[in-house]
Amino acid sequence: MRKYHFLIALFIVLLDRATKLLVAKDIALHNSIQIIPRFFYITHLENRGAAFGLFADSHSQWKASLLVLFSIVALVIVSAMLWRSRHTMATTGIGLAMIMGGAIGNLWDRLVSGKVVDFLLFYLGSYEWPAFNVADSAIVIGAGLLLVEILFAKSVAPQKSAP
Repeated sequence: MRKYHFLIALFIVLLDRATKLLVAKDIALHNSIQIIPRFFYITHLENRGAAFGLFADSHSQWKASLLVLFSIVALVIVSAMLWRSRHTMATTGIGLAMIMGGAIGNLWDRLVSGKVVDFLLFYLGSYEWPAFNVADSAIVIGAGLLLVEILFAKSVAPQKSAP
């Protein structure tokens, strides 16, 4: 029942697109809406780097192409893993579907405009967490689910055949 994995990925892509379009339409670039004072803001930022602003300051002419290539390679790998997955709603399948949806969401932005809209901004005291979006969140949560599966999955002991 692979369709559920692909529906999860599609839902994430649609949610990511809708939230980015809403923020870009309703909030001027670099402006914020305070949600929880000194903790959570919705801020319209544009990121030309990778997730959480990594490599955003790089002026390499290859940066955009490498980010797109990396996203495509990751999508091919995740798609192959999802296609081979046997458990419909297992943690692994859901994690891979979330990673796929997030990767497609950010790849879409990179291909269309060369940048990704980020808007979720959190502060802890004087520390500012790098702004992110729904796609980034899905990728991180999906990777976390895979990590939990790897670390805490019960191994199945091979059954002995009767003599």
